[in-house]
Amino acid sequence: MDIMQAMTTQTEKAELLRRLHHGPDILVLPNAWDCASARIFERTGFPAIATTSAGLANSLGYPDGQRIPREEMLAAVKRIADCVHVPVTADLEAGYEDIAKTTAGLVDSGAVGLNLEDADYAGNAGLIEIGRQVQKVAAVRRIGDELGVKLVINARTDVYLAQIGEPESRFGRTCDRARAYIEAGADCVFIPGVSDEELIGRLVQALKFPINILAVAGTPSVHRLKELGVARVSVGSGIMRATMGLTRQIAQELRTQGTYNKMVEGAIPYAEANRVLES
Repeated sequence: MDIMQAMTTQTEKAELLRRLHHGPDILVLPNAWDCASARIFERTGFPAIATTSAGLANSLGYPDGQRIPREEMLAAVKRIADCVHVPVTADLEAGYEDIAKTTAGLVDSGAVGLNLEDADYAGNAGLIEIGRQVQKVAAVRRIGDELGVKLVINARTDVYLAQIGEPESRFGRTCDRARAYIEAGADCVFIPGVSDEELIGRLVQALKFPINILAVAGTPSVHRLKELGVARVSVGSGIMRATMGLTRQIAQELRTQGTYNKMVEGAIPYAEANRVLES
């Protein structure tokens, strides 16, 4: 923690996060949705933290899918970035309605990276046209540099997640988009919806660039992903949804049985919970 406490500038944090994509170990990013979860992840020893758009949106009363106003999302990211010493990268969905304002807000939040997805939230099905998405990636790179922070861009393509096109065409479509985003300035490409070991290996070999895999049911272990050449693995809203699942179990037990077993099993003691959030 001493090293992290000494590392105070966004520039230093951005460069550390970038280096972690090329280190000897795979970068494992837990996704926080509030200060408590971020502090727990930091104290567990993770060298960097991501945020989850779904987790943050849900915690503030919004469904996922770019339904939360940009200002509320960035304010939540800022609270998380302010409460930890490690670098924070934010899931900013498709960048909201103005990528320039979103990028400036990201820099102002203290975070040093972002996920930028190519899903089309403007009312049209499918993905944003590849040329437009390239312009957005390039804009993030340019604006971040102008503001003095070389942001770490995790460019996401949802070809597999949204099942775009025929199955046999998805590999080529994904690689075409990933290469275009890399050329535009991305530091990593994020390909959710892929958990098959053989397919992950093919993507790594085809792109020869840092790839982020989303951990879901059936995803190979972190150890195996490292063997396959994956640079980064994140969990998205998984931990937050597991927490929601536990909350539902506690509520059901309390309502139907009048007992508290699920609530007390594994709970962090009150005093320890307070210490987690002490400066």
